[in-house]
Amino acid sequence: MAVNPYPPDSSGLICICILLGGLWQIPAEQIRYSVPEELEKGSAVGHIAKDLGLEPRKLTERGVRVVSRGKIQLFALNPRSGSLVTAGRIDREQLCDRSPKCMANLEIFLEDKAKIFGIEVEIIDVNDNSPTFGTEQREIKVAENENPGARFPLPEAFDPDVGVNSLQGYQLSSNVHFSLDVQSGADGIKYPELVLEQALDREEEAVLHLVLTAFDGGDPIRSGTTSIHVILLDINDNAPVFTQPEYHISVQENLPVGTRLLTIKATDPDEGTNGEVTYSFRNVRDKISQLFQLNSLTGDIIILGDLDYEDSGFYDIDVEAHDGPGLRARSKVLVTVLDVNDNAPEITVTSLTSSIQETSSPGTVIAVFNVHDGDSGENGFVTCSILDNLPFRLEKTYGNYYQLLIHRTLDREEVSEYNITITATDQGSPPLSTETHISLKVMDINDNPPTFTHASYSAYILENNPRGASILSMTAQDPDSGENARVTYSLAEDTIQEKTLSSYVSINSNTGVLYALCSFDYEQLQHLKLLVTARDSGNPPLSSNVSLSLFVLDQNDNIPEILYPALPTDGSTGVELTPRSAEPGYLVTKVVAVDRDSGQNAWLSYRLLKASEPGLFSVGLHTGEVRTARALLDRDVLKQSLVVTVQDHGQPPLSASVTLTIAVADSIPDVLADLGSIRTMDPDGSDLTLYLVVAVAAVSCVFLAFVILLLALRLRRWHMNRLLHAASSGFGEVSVPQFVGMDGMQAFLQTYSHEVSFTADSRKSHLIFPQPNYADTLISQDSCEKNEPLLVPQDLGETKGDPNLLQQAPPNTDWRFSQAQRPGTSGSQNGDETGTWPNNQFDTEMLQAMILASASEAADGSSTLGGGAGTMGLSARYGPQFTLQHVPDYRQNVYIPGSNATLTNAPGKRDGKTPAGGNGNKKKSGKKEKK
Repeated sequence: MAVNPYPPDSSGLICICILLGGLWQIPAEQIRYSVPEELEKGSAVGHIAKDLGLEPRKLTERGVRVVSRGKIQLFALNPRSGSLVTAGRIDREQLCDRSPKCMANLEIFLEDKAKIFGIEVEIIDVNDNSPTFGTEQREIKVAENENPGARFPLPEAFDPDVGVNSLQGYQLSSNVHFSLDVQSGADGIKYPELVLEQALDREEEAVLHLVLTAFDGGDPIRSGTTSIHVILLDINDNAPVFTQPEYHISVQENLPVGTRLLTIKATDPDEGTNGEVTYSFRNVRDKISQLFQLNSLTGDIIILGDLDYEDSGFYDIDVEAHDGPGLRARSKVLVTVLDVNDNAPEITVTSLTSSIQETSSPGTVIAVFNVHDGDSGENGFVTCSILDNLPFRLEKTYGNYYQLLIHRTLDREEVSEYNITITATDQGSPPLSTETHISLKVMDINDNPPTFTHASYSAYILENNPRGASILSMTAQDPDSGENARVTYSLAEDTIQEKTLSSYVSINSNTGVLYALCSFDYEQLQHLKLLVTARDSGNPPLSSNVSLSLFVLDQNDNIPEILYPALPTDGSTGVELTPRSAEPGYLVTKVVAVDRDSGQNAWLSYRLLKASEPGLFSVGLHTGEVRTARALLDRDVLKQSLVVTVQDHGQPPLSASVTLTIAVADSIPDVLADLGSIRTMDPDGSDLTLYLVVAVAAVSCVFLAFVILLLALRLRRWHMNRLLHAASSGFGEVSVPQFVGMDGMQAFLQTYSHEVSFTADSRKSHLIFPQPNYADTLISQDSCEKNEPLLVPQDLGETKGDPNLLQQAPPNTDWRFSQAQRPGTSGSQNGDETGTWPNNQFDTEMLQAMILASASEAADGSSTLGGGAGTMGLSARYGPQFTLQHVPDYRQNVYIPGSNATLTNAPGKRDGKTPAGGNGNKKKSGKKEKK
């Protein structure tokens, strides 16, 4: 149901709004509050919301805020309670000074009505200030002969409070000489005065200390004080007075000149010049003035000359004291001179030994000395002494002679040197003494063997250590000195595992460092027991022994050794049998391995590295047991291969692996029946690893063959260059190749390898050089007498149109190949003239290339060289699989000296076409050789 937005009484509301608008023109109302000063921040002043007729929670909604005209915000509005509160501590004295009435004005602004209310807050004074004086202390000077009734003004106090909280009066501390009188001025201020009541005497009390207190009328009452010091001025009404009528003193005769004997003292209670006292001798004699001096200001009596008890033992001195105006006093000083022990004893050493062996017996004399004192009586009686903790004693022999003797056995290792102090003391009072020092060195003997720092030693070294490695440093201490303390180290001879101890370790004789002479093997030797001897260099030498246990620590240097399955020695492969009905977890076999290391290095773990059927078998991590991981299926192949790796826990870990062959069958006959199927398995199911290995091997072989061929060509070119330089002047022609018929077959007797080389201008020169090689058949005499041209230097471009230029020159019958000019390395071998087949792979490959390059098929296109067609007779040596189809066809680029034909690939032979002319092949050969 919809609500009407304009209620039926809306006209009345509009009238009320107009009425309120008219009220805005009314002046702001005035509200008054009062609040004591010094309230805490947030203290309530008045309930402004109640006074304005507003609810506290609507103050914020209606925009009520405080408007203040001052620089300091004294009041604030609490929106929760609707109260006017203090914005901080209010100090009335700072705000209104001494005004009788202190008012603070502010305005309250109602934002929704645009109306302002005036607020007037009276700050009520509290007694928060005490009366204070301008100074903490005031001095007043009064003559001691001042008459009673005299007045002296005192300082006024100030209190910033008003009303009853202000200053109300003064009070003076109790005394017998002064009283307090307070006068009020026309302005209402009270002025205190000090009034003298009794006569003063400065000598009795020079300063009077009074306390003046000012107090207000607040609740509680506050007060302030100041000190009044009344200083009495002196008049000369007193004569000086000595502290003693007579001064007695006893002094020793040996007092040095300038020593102060005593100080006489006279006092005068007056002050200033009236109390200044001076001293002087009275009726002084020459003797007194020569021995003593009196300081007129301080009264000190000082010795001017030497006192002598034998000259005079007593002195009587008259003194007097007087002040400034001339009042005097008299006294006496009686000095008694005492005889003193002023001569110290003297010590004279007559015999002395500076060093002694530590084995010296008690009673041995070290020194003899004499003592003397110039005094007499008790002052001249002398006694000698040494310290009680020393192993010596003094013995008086005759008169004042003494001997210093050994009292106890000496030990240089405890004390190597003694500084003996002999003290001679007389019996005077006070006694005087003299000291003399005797230095005595104790000579060492070899009475202490070397001592090791430990009762036994233990050392550890890792196996496979480098030879010469430092193992341990041992130290033996010898408390002796010199050669007696120089220690050398050695090892006791022993035999360990049929070897002397010196082959294992050695020790540095000077430093005691133990070195390893061999590399230890923990599996062979784990512990060495050594005996180390430390010997000093004394006479006779002393020694001590200590045991040393050397432990060899294991390193992971042994791979796990697999005991089962063991590798077969007859070439067969062990097969484990697993029935097809085996359930998951069936124990197939167990890999057993051991590690010759120890500890963690021998902890072994087993893992399945590779399996032909992943997921079929599992290997126990710590047991090595091979078990079936699932049930066997019919599609699982008969032969399963597993590679199990065994790894130790050393750092770094070492491992070994073994291949297991598992036959999946219920019995051995089943295995034999399925062997044929194993061999005829589909090649597509073979392992991918096999293909990778074959591929890598093939690539490696091709690369190796390429390198060998490249080296052969380089070596052949170098050999050809040597032959060119050796035969460039006389070799112009070569013999024609010959063939000998045998049993209807033609055997190849002599072949030529040809190589074309060009100069920088390769278009105008070309070289054809024949190089012979010999097969197993002898060369005929006629063939050696035929000559062929060796060099044909022509412009290749000019030969294209003139076939007559290809006419060969007659042979030279004097040309022959020497043994060194034969191809390959066979020329350097001691072979027969028939030319045996090369006996190394390099020569064989070169010969095969030359035979293929100069095959007689290029000459007549029909002849064979023994063996089957296309084999060139090589199948007899290299097997039937080696035919011409396995090597590149080089025939189209070969020229046969002594013949008008150029080798071609015999297309007519294979294709039934007439072979092309030699000119065409010649041009083609030239182009290819340029390339």
